[in-house]
Amino acid sequence: MPFVKKQKTDAYFSRYQVKYRRRREGKTDYYARKRLISQAKNKYNAPKYRLVVRFTNKDIICQIVYARLQGDFVLAAARSHELPQYGIAHGLTNWPAAYATGLLVARRALTKLGLADKYEGVTDPDGTLVLTEELDDEDAPRPFKAYLDVGLKRTSTGNRLFGAMKGASDGGIFIPHSEKRFPGYDMESKELDAEVLKKYIFGGHVAEYMESLEEEDDERFKKQFASYLADGIGSEDMEDIYREAHGKIRENPVFKPTEKDQDWKTISDKHRPKRRTYEERKAAIAEKIEAFKAGRADDE
Repeated sequence: MPFVKKQKTDAYFSRYQVKYRRRREGKTDYYARKRLISQAKNKYNAPKYRLVVRFTNKDIICQIVYARLQGDFVLAAARSHELPQYGIAHGLTNWPAAYATGLLVARRALTKLGLADKYEGVTDPDGTLVLTEELDDEDAPRPFKAYLDVGLKRTSTGNRLFGAMKGASDGGIFIPHSEKRFPGYDMESKELDAEVLKKYIFGGHVAEYMESLEEEDDERFKKQFASYLADGIGSEDMEDIYREAHGKIRENPVFKPTEKDQDWKTISDKHRPKRRTYEERKAAIAEKIEAFKAGRADDE
């Protein structure tokens, strides 16, 4: 075999920098993003909305976002840490919390657009696949449409992502999807067990785990569900808590900022150095020059 010069060495790849910073940092899948934001030219600059679902260790964030040349703009947003004001104080990162957060952002967006009364969605979820359809009235507006943006999350069957999507879909937003990734879907029979999905929506799987753990290991049960027990919440209370929370979300989904006990902006401004004007900077430089000259004169 003839000698072939190695064009790209290890030193080359050690210095190679991927073009986009967020791709380089492993934060954005630009292959997927390109297809989520590219809009047909005959839409005449109409925004293409997407339901962005992101998870942290302690929070679930759902946003309705559209892209512009300047960047992404957020139409509506909701976090699972807002759920305690609707009665869900525990398990803010589990499957039913993701559903409630998706429901909250959907009702919040539709209220902002004036479509909440026209598109109520599924008021009593039973676990079946229901997509938001257009109204029979010709003069009625079409349903608000958004596409699911999963980011870098694995789209495995039963993932919490699809809990947030199901909540937003039941909230009245049209999100094109199928039933294949919901918990309870059987790959062999190609059918969805609606009872399993309904159980997940109302926290039934959490209640079952609480009961089984209490029977098997009472000490671990008291440690793991200490916050539930402190508030007097048992496995039999799960469905009622989530059902009531869904009703409260539909009654008043509008965002209410929490009351701050202090004016943190004023406090932070005290410790932030004040930006000097051009004249002040110029005077400071002249003062340093004079001090330097005076020091040299003293040395001589």
